[in-house]
Amino acid sequence: MPILRSIQLLLFIALHVTLYAQQTKADYLNQNASALSDQFIFPEKNIKVVGFGAYHGSAKTEDAELLLVQSLIDNNNLRYYFPETDISIAHYFNEYLTTGNEVLLKDLIETYGTRIPQERTIEVFNKWKKLKELNDKLPKQKKIQVLGVDPIVTYKYTYRHLLSLINKPAQWAAALQLQETIAKDTTDFSPYYDSFSKKQLKAFVSDYAANAKKYQSLINNVTMFKHLIGTLNVSFDDSYRREKEMYNNYLNLVKIYKCKNKLQFFRLGFSHLLKAKAQKEDKRGSFFSMLVDNNIYPKNEIVSVLGYLTKSEVIWKDKYDNEGEYVSSLTNSKEGTGDSESEYFKGIEIFKEGKKSDLTIFSLKRPGSPYSESGCTDMVEVISKEKPVDYETSVTTDFIDYVLLLSNSGASHSIYSVKNN
Repeated sequence: MPILRSIQLLLFIALHVTLYAQQTKADYLNQNASALSDQFIFPEKNIKVVGFGAYHGSAKTEDAELLLVQSLIDNNNLRYYFPETDISIAHYFNEYLTTGNEVLLKDLIETYGTRIPQERTIEVFNKWKKLKELNDKLPKQKKIQVLGVDPIVTYKYTYRHLLSLINKPAQWAAALQLQETIAKDTTDFSPYYDSFSKKQLKAFVSDYAANAKKYQSLINNVTMFKHLIGTLNVSFDDSYRREKEMYNNYLNLVKIYKCKNKLQFFRLGFSHLLKAKAQKEDKRGSFFSMLVDNNIYPKNEIVSVLGYLTKSEVIWKDKYDNEGEYVSSLTNSKEGTGDSESEYFKGIEIFKEGKKSDLTIFSLKRPGSPYSESGCTDMVEVISKEKPVDYETSVTTDFIDYVLLLSNSGASHSIYSVKNN
């Protein structure tokens, strides 16, 4: 009987410790949650980098991003915007922001979506239109510049970007061949296998490497041209690691644009924005963790805002007929949302209970935060059938600064559905 009573006592204590911890978290979140609106202001001072990401393909994610960007423009002098794409596609997003050419914008969305098909949506298209409206209101010296750190997505805009940097392509035989290729509608610009365009660009890069001095006077921006050549060389190597190349590209662009001390916003996938590694000795960290580990910025100058879906849907994939024409899209309210019985984030229920609106932002790093306490991996650790990650001594606030809970978000709509409307 004494043993039984001891066990009962231990269970009673454990239950009350758990309930107390939950109550503490609930109280903390209640005090540090707000409905995300056009009144939201980041309280942090001297921030240099803000990242936002969520599961791809849900409509309210774009609404949330626009509110964050609006806040950073109004209150923090945002200057650089990094979508999840390469430098050449980013270059032509700048052209859209200047010209308002929506035919170009639609093609950019389709091309950019080669890597992330769930971003080929009307909601992303409309987000860019609203970004243009915001940018149009800014004075010339404060307009946003779009940059991209991703490895090459497709060669389509790389071709165009390269040629825009060459003054006299008629004096460069290999450049003339690039011009002829982009004039064809049938060109396959894939960097993911040994396509015609990949072979042609390999020949172009080899020609430049062998005759760099000869071509120097034909190039109008040698620094950017060399950056593009570097990204091409990476694309020729199938063994490259994406996070490392994002980091390398970023360092190059910081030098080119001298933007290290100006505020930058990154819209990237969830995993790229984690500010720490689960295992400190792991050499394969995320893009943001590399910025911290290599002392590019102090950790408190980088803000990571991660979006979490609940009671929401995502566009899953597009369906096509035998002629390759768009027919419809599949959506999903379970898989790909991080909000199902088989895959969810540890500790998310308390956030659901504490939401203020369908877009609720929670600050995790205020004084006394339970999300900085030892053993807490809420909203970072995924509960699933996969082998659990060992987070060692890491805690939630090592990885992220804000939770943005997106509720009741419908699936985004395919950009290809525009043709049918």
